[in-house]
Amino acid sequence: MRYISTRGASPALPFDAVMLSGLAPDGGLYMPETWPQIGADEMAALATRTYPEAALQVLKRFAGEAIPLADLYAAIQAAYATFPGGRVAPLRDLGDGVHLLELFHGPTFAFKDVALQLLGRLMDWGLKRSGRRALIVGATSGDTGSAAIAGLRGLAAVDVVILHPKGKTSDIQRRQMTTVLDENVRNVAVEGNFDDCQAIVKALFSDAALAERLNLAAVNSINWARIAAQIVYYVTAAAALGAPGREIDFAVPTGNFGDIFAGYAAQKMGAVSGRLIVATNENDILKRCLDTGVYEPRGVVETTSPSMDIQVSSNFERLLFEAADRDGAAVAGLMDDLKTRGAFTLGGNLRAAIAERFDAERVTSAEAAGEIAALSGRGGPVLDPHSAIGLIAARRRKRPGVPMVALATAHAAKFGDAVRAATGQAPELPSALAALANLPERFDILPAETGAIRAYIEAFAARKS
Repeated sequence: MRYISTRGASPALPFDAVMLSGLAPDGGLYMPETWPQIGADEMAALATRTYPEAALQVLKRFAGEAIPLADLYAAIQAAYATFPGGRVAPLRDLGDGVHLLELFHGPTFAFKDVALQLLGRLMDWGLKRSGRRALIVGATSGDTGSAAIAGLRGLAAVDVVILHPKGKTSDIQRRQMTTVLDENVRNVAVEGNFDDCQAIVKALFSDAALAERLNLAAVNSINWARIAAQIVYYVTAAAALGAPGREIDFAVPTGNFGDIFAGYAAQKMGAVSGRLIVATNENDILKRCLDTGVYEPRGVVETTSPSMDIQVSSNFERLLFEAADRDGAAVAGLMDDLKTRGAFTLGGNLRAAIAERFDAERVTSAEAAGEIAALSGRGGPVLDPHSAIGLIAARRRKRPGVPMVALATAHAAKFGDAVRAATGQAPELPSALAALANLPERFDILPAETGAIRAYIEAFAARKS
């Protein structure tokens, strides 16, 4: 299995090389050269397997010969042993054909643990085997940073610098990052928004000389290994509900488009069929694009679902590559339009290809608060605002006779203020999160300037030279 760039001008690489890199040299994102398949018989068998066993069956197809099966399975087992009781991605039946896929049972209580607990171990394996050291640079709107740090802290061959938008994460999200004082971890509060953080990271990775000298690697969802790990829970949920013999729809709270693209990948593997519902908050660039064909970022609106307060969804480029029949030059042209003109327009064929699988719903913060209150008032689960947005979109787009799965992406306690405002009482706080209030924090504040961040990470990397 080899991987190619969405912009068509970089050499193909194996899985382990892609895992330890960031953007492709041409600025694109890596994609599998071909889509591996999962047959109906194997899907039926997966319904009875443990989550680690199912993960091995999916991920071995993407790793190919790059990682020995024994090493891959050891990393998988170690990663998911961090989920209490083996509850990695349980399904909860809400009635009327709607199911909640709970993805918040990991160490940092967010769905990104599912991928990053595994990615950290696989990176450690790859770096030890090659005798190299890597510098992880990532941007977070809230959950990626803490999940990445939890998966990478203390590793001898890895340094980690995470950028987050100053004052634009929840208090718990920030503390989950900034109270980790391991020597190999640094946090930067950027005086800007998430899109600023993400643009800086992309600029750093696009500097080929810098990326090579510091051996930069990514744990954001631009890293294909993260997408691959997230495909697994779509496959397990679909298998439990009878796929591929029946359609299953998924509604996904969406910011950077990585999580829902994993659902698309599961479809391309033949494991899942049905609609994929892009659930957005007021930062509705993806719904506007699907409705009008125009992808045009606007100012970021701050909401109670900050992990979705994004206007530039990096992984949408992967979908464009697929919709354009893998025409890298066409994708590069669209990305150039975005850079130079501030927008791009999808042609009719692209729009039609996307509409074959995707729908979109815009849900406001007020509507999310109402759903949190109503569900809690009926004795149902207490949701965080992101998960509530996914559930509202799921109910709006529910098709008769077709199971609908809404992804619950974070524990309600991570957004306690929003839940308290909606329900009148704070959600129960897990002990690990309650302890954060008493721990010292360490972070640096820097302007949203690539030069300032570059100097910072170079100084951090140089401390061991």
